[in-house]
Amino acid sequence: MKNQDTYFLVKSLKKGDLKSFEKLYRMYYSKLHGFSNKFYSPTLQADDFVQQTFLKVWDEREHLKEDVLFDKQLYVICRNLILNNLKREKKMVSNQDFHLNSYEVIEENEEIFLKEELDKLNTGIEKLPKKRREIFLLHKRENLTYEEIAQYLFISTKTIANHIYLASNFLKEEFKKF
Repeated sequence: MKNQDTYFLVKSLKKGDLKSFEKLYRMYYSKLHGFSNKFYSPTLQADDFVQQTFLKVWDEREHLKEDVLFDKQLYVICRNLILNNLKREKKMVSNQDFHLNSYEVIEENEEIFLKEELDKLNTGIEKLPKKRREIFLLHKRENLTYEEIAQYLFISTKTIANHIYLASNFLKEEFKKF
């Protein structure tokens, strides 16, 4: 089709003529698809860019320039859409990298926090009287029941319960100090 025919189609398109739009779409679809195929996007295909381009042409049809070749305007719109998309994708990838790095920092901070808490606990346990510390560790670290500890140390389960209670209260108070 001649440039003169395209000129009249663009002029009609600017007035909202859907038939002119359809003709221009059929005329330029394959050319624009070939152009879009030259760019790699992990999220969008060449068809997507072509569709977006023609949607933009329809939405912004009043701003088309009659004195500039339509195909030039079409390629510029398409190229800008592709470049904007590629910038967004690049930004998304860098944001994902940032979030991954943030998670690593959080994990490191959690490890430091847990180590500090464990150090506080061990310091508090060391301050317990010898027998209370032994009973507490047998129950909490070795997972022995009151009965098992009572049999092992030859004392009553009530005494075991009392020592565990007193040790727990002492350690709570120790944690409040930090």
